[in-house]
Amino acid sequence: MPPDVELAEAAIVEHYPRLVRLAYLVLPPALGRNRRVLTAHSLVQRALPRGRRGAGAEAAAAAAVQGGVPGQRGTASAESGYAYVRLRVLRAALEAGIPLTFRALPRRAQLPPLLPQVWGLRLFPRSGGAEELALDQWLATLDGPGRAACVLRALERLPEAEVLRVLTEAGVANPGAAVTESGDPAHDALFASPEFDPCVLQARPTDLLRRRRFARAALAAGAALAVCGALLALPGGGWGADGAAAPPYAQNAAAEQALDPGRLVRVAPTAWRTSSRTDFSTWPARGDPTEDAELLRRALAVWARPGSTVVASATPGTPPGPPMGPPQLLFAGTVDQAVVVLLYDGLRVVRYAEPRTGTSVAALDFARTDAASADTATAVVLSRVDGNVRYLTAPWVTGVGLRDLLKPGDAPTALKPNQDGITPPVASPAPGGSCTGWNALALTGAGTTRLVTDLGELTPVRLTSGAPGAERDVAEGAELGDWSRIACLLPSVRSHGVRSVNAWTYAKQPLPEGDGTATWLCTRAETWSGTQDRVQAQFLTPGAPLAAQAAKAEGSPACGPREPRVLAGVLWKSKAGQWYVLAAGSAQFASLSVSGGGVNGSANGNRLAVKAPAGAQVELAGKLTDGTKAGVLR
Repeated sequence: MPPDVELAEAAIVEHYPRLVRLAYLVLPPALGRNRRVLTAHSLVQRALPRGRRGAGAEAAAAAAVQGGVPGQRGTASAESGYAYVRLRVLRAALEAGIPLTFRALPRRAQLPPLLPQVWGLRLFPRSGGAEELALDQWLATLDGPGRAACVLRALERLPEAEVLRVLTEAGVANPGAAVTESGDPAHDALFASPEFDPCVLQARPTDLLRRRRFARAALAAGAALAVCGALLALPGGGWGADGAAAPPYAQNAAAEQALDPGRLVRVAPTAWRTSSRTDFSTWPARGDPTEDAELLRRALAVWARPGSTVVASATPGTPPGPPMGPPQLLFAGTVDQAVVVLLYDGLRVVRYAEPRTGTSVAALDFARTDAASADTATAVVLSRVDGNVRYLTAPWVTGVGLRDLLKPGDAPTALKPNQDGITPPVASPAPGGSCTGWNALALTGAGTTRLVTDLGELTPVRLTSGAPGAERDVAEGAELGDWSRIACLLPSVRSHGVRSVNAWTYAKQPLPEGDGTATWLCTRAETWSGTQDRVQAQFLTPGAPLAAQAAKAEGSPACGPREPRVLAGVLWKSKAGQWYVLAAGSAQFASLSVSGGGVNGSANGNRLAVKAPAGAQVELAGKLTDGTKAGVLR
């Protein structure tokens, strides 16, 4: 029987941080840290049972009136109230991890929380060290019951028999398998780290430029709707609706020319061989229906006036407006279950797609491609179906191979594009969940082999290696080995308008107590806009399959040609159990120092190792060879 509602409320209030941490750890990591924080608070606040004050509560109140003494919080009733609330939170967190399907109505826990809501901010717990990151990545490989078994054992200190009982009451079909999957309890103490405490939060703004663009787009859409309604009320002809396009706003000679399929620019198949430029402007028009005037008319009209049934998307920094004049035709044809048209206007590549049957709905994707070259104009995504991607390769690509970045020793598997340069379907890296493989295309042409991968946008991202200013295409050997350890960190720059990602080893550091040599890497994701570049410093210990993120920054020139230096640090524990602050900078650093959190030390050169207490919060600083001071990447 549920406890009195007041008893349950007392349990929630007294153990609120503990319950929220439990829910946060059980929720699927694919939700992202901001939504996991809000959902965890929502689940705990909704754990209060329905009903009124029970008989037990009334008796307690009566005793208080007569001068009696209320029961202590540690009584069996209080414990049963906490156990009941914990079970409700656990059951809701497990339900939140069930994927939504069309076969059943969604449960309340599967939907985004109505409350609490925070507008304009992203909330997430404080970042921990390399071990906490490794634990978080390992938890992401477990299913919901496995994470629940870990949390009940590590946080609630329940014996195995009690864990099995609680999981059974929570509706887990196979609690024994969940307990087995929960692994070794040796790292249970890390569950109490501040990284997993959703009650101690950091706040950062959401994408300010994107919010401003959305606000402006909403105002423009409102004005356009008003103008469109006024024009519809007027008599006369006009262009009329074309497929999924909206009605025209007004008649304009330049706009009519841009919508004329007969004026589309078509480049000769061999133009790229003699042109001074090697980018999308030299791609020939490929595909069977390149002369289908009706199809091309619909694509141009939807680009100029996307209607309410058009699903439109644009990479960050890409203007989604109509073409200024007749664009260039890159491709038109049927791909998988859609009819696709690719267009290029000198600034953007635009992909129009409609179903094989019917023209009332369509998709429109924009990708910024100005300043593209032979290195970054190698392929375009034609279709995405069931997690697979088909690419249209550049006319100068003579060979295509499929490589798993996590298996650097394996040779790439050869792929055979068709006569138009369309590749067979290739499995795209999963946007979330466990990272068991990461596919990349090795594109050979123009005297070199370039490595590109899909990050959820219209143009794939080029992968390079080498120090800033001396980037080169990833070749065999150590460069592929570095990428095998950092590829699983690429989702952090997914769908951000990234053009290329460069990774290079900026320092090697002997670990204290003879624990081997650690590697420090820096990756820089260059965006097409050039203003939202993302930088990460990674720390890799011997034997670790994946690197841990040590620091990150957005919009920073660090680790790039303009500012090639980088400095980062981590809190690391030796095999003997001693904690150290480790830091390393690039070759531009002459000395490093650390202070705060009970730690004080310095070292000449670009590497530092100082003993520290567990969980120490320190400040790192460095001095360059020219005598100027420089801080860590942030």
